[in-house]
Amino acid sequence: MPPAVLEVDRIAKSYGQVVACRDVSFTVAPGEIFGFVGSNGAGKTTIMRIVLGVLAPDAGAVRLGGEPVTPSTRRRIGYLPEERGLYPRMRVLDQLVYLAELHGMTTNDAHRAAELWIARLRLRDRRGDRVQQLSLGDQQRMQLAAALVHDPDALVLDEPFAGLDPGAVDVLSEVLRERADAGAPVLFSSQALDLVERVCDRIGIIQNGHMVATGTVDELSAGSRVELLVDAPDAPAGWAAAVPGVEVLDVHNGRTRLHLEDGVDDQAVLTAALATGPVREFTRVRPTLAELYRDVVVP
Repeated sequence: MPPAVLEVDRIAKSYGQVVACRDVSFTVAPGEIFGFVGSNGAGKTTIMRIVLGVLAPDAGAVRLGGEPVTPSTRRRIGYLPEERGLYPRMRVLDQLVYLAELHGMTTNDAHRAAELWIARLRLRDRRGDRVQQLSLGDQQRMQLAAALVHDPDALVLDEPFAGLDPGAVDVLSEVLRERADAGAPVLFSSQALDLVERVCDRIGIIQNGHMVATGTVDELSAGSRVELLVDAPDAPAGWAAAVPGVEVLDVHNGRTRLHLEDGVDDQAVLTAALATGPVREFTRVRPTLAELYRDVVVP
């Protein structure tokens, strides 16, 4: 199957008077990892369920490779729900084989794929255990294996990092990048903003059911406040405050973090710093995703 674009086209969903999402549009290209961020109740899970076809939208459409998402299309998507959807009394290996077969794999191929993901997600010692015997973290690994075992053409993952230890987070990050590099569009939601910033190619910020911002971190930070980090070890206290339009945010071990008002030339700051002696560092600070998120969603 050739790589396919995942398209979300102006979808909307309401429950009575409650608007879960409205006029949400975005695309996830083959080979791209797109991350959703938003507070609880922002609409992330509703959008994920509509993308998979579990919920029908009131308006709009979802397409994979130009085709509407149908029961047949869903077989090509690896899905990880926010709430675990495993059979608790079924054993790990047996369940993965069963799920792979449901997606059309032969028994032999299903066994090979199940063993591969059991090893990759560090569940080899638990392969004969019932799911209900696993720790919460291992259950999340098992849920990830279930999403990946049938070699899907696209991934839709709702809070995939929840409950994972740092080692498992690193493994999952590698797996998502590998799937993207193989041509799959990867869509996931998370409240772990540092992980989203680290893993994703593009990011969408959801608030009250609306997509309020999309782009790379660099694109989202364009137009944000300008901050500088200056290391001038011989500079006297208060040197930066004398530069018009400059606010000192923090001073630590000789390193000064500054905010520049609109229109202030950073070269004026550099000139003032050099006037005090050597300058070891002069860096424009890019805001983190957490800072950008606060700027977008907090009035």
